[in-house]
Amino acid sequence: MASFFLIFYLSMIMFLMGCLSFVSSRKHLLATLLSLEYIVLSLFIFLFMFLNFMNYEVYFSMFFLTFSVCEGVLGLSILVSMIRTHGNDYFQSFSILQC
Repeated sequence: MASFFLIFYLSMIMFLMGCLSFVSSRKHLLATLLSLEYIVLSLFIFLFMFLNFMNYEVYFSMFFLTFSVCEGVLGLSILVSMIRTHGNDYFQSFSILQC
C-alpha cells in the first residue's frame, strides 16, 4: 500500500516536470516532442500501477501504449515534414501565414 502511494507521487512529480518542460521549451520542435513523450511515459506508469492496485485487467495499458506510439509517429512525421520544407526545427522560422 505504501509503495503504491510512493509510485503515485513519483508519477505525479514526473507528470508535472514534463508539463513544465513542455511549457518552457519554445525553440525546438524536437524538445517539445520529447517532453510530450515524457508526459506519456509518466501517465503510463501511473495507469499501470493504478490498474495493478485495483486488480483490473491490464489490457487497457496496451491500448494506451498503442495510442501513444501513434502520437509519437505523428509528431515525428510533422517534424520530418517541417525539416524538409523549412530546413530546421526552429519555431521562429515557421510562419502560420505561409501555406
